[in-house]
Amino acid sequence: MSPADFTRPGSLYGAVDLGARKQALEAQARRESAAQESGGVPAPVIDVDDANFATEVVERSMNSLVLLELTVTRAEQAKEYSRLLEKLAAENAGRWVLARVDVEISQQIAQALRVQNVPALYAIFQGQPVAVVPGIATEQQLREWLTQLMEALAQYLPPAEENPADPEAEGEPQEPPVDPDVLAAEQAVDAGDLDGAVAAYERLLARSPNNEDAKLGLAGLGLIRRTQDVDPADVERRLNDPADVEAHLLAADFEMLSGEVDRAFDRLVDVVRRTSGSERDRARVHLLGLFDTLSADDPSIARARRNLASALF
Repeated sequence: MSPADFTRPGSLYGAVDLGARKQALEAQARRESAAQESGGVPAPVIDVDDANFATEVVERSMNSLVLLELTVTRAEQAKEYSRLLEKLAAENAGRWVLARVDVEISQQIAQALRVQNVPALYAIFQGQPVAVVPGIATEQQLREWLTQLMEALAQYLPPAEENPADPEAEGEPQEPPVDPDVLAAEQAVDAGDLDGAVAAYERLLARSPNNEDAKLGLAGLGLIRRTQDVDPADVERRLNDPADVEAHLLAADFEMLSGEVDRAFDRLVDVVRRTSGSERDRARVHLLGLFDTLSADDPSIARARRNLASALF
């Protein structure tokens, strides 16, 4: 099994507040401090909601594997399943972290992942869902799934320490798994230096022309730049005029930032369908640019491409 064989249930891009870099870095510092105090082993279970999803799941998954449990905590059968996952998390402390979401409370996360039924267990790595266990699995099924998952991701995950408490291992430097230009870009965004972030991602692309992190980062920065000085209320008012193409392009940008991916794509396809000439081409190019904010295999892109072809021809 390889990462390409995993189910990709949708991008987490819309669930992340792209402007909350300072909060993310501060949370990462707190986690590192807590890990040092506990001997380097992170807590096996984390309660997650819409407010801390970006820091506790997405940011954490950049350096380690996070298993995201979506559940309804008041349901008795779901409680039993949660206890089984807690048991497995305790056994695997240090290899992955279990993050739990009550979908009745945190609906934005469920919407971003296009969750149809709960409970469900998602494997999150480097900000993306890479595998999913829908429904309730038996302990044996979960153990087999975890074994396959860890084997498939072994080459991408940082090497596990043989014995974190071994005095001989103390002081050995560990190479950060994050590319230095990706880190530089994130720090630049945190400082409000969007030009610096763009420059860092462009350096990464110069070294690695097909690097997806750089492409996604630049596309995300484009969204931020286009919307940072725009009043959403003004855009909403302008949407009453169907001829205001600019308002619809901005509305699509805001929808992407809020995780309403399909709505943004449908909006632009509709503009393509009812316009002509330069306005039509402008909407088409804008839609193609929004595709770059998601992984190429995101199902929403395939759907939007079909709709765009229908609108054009």
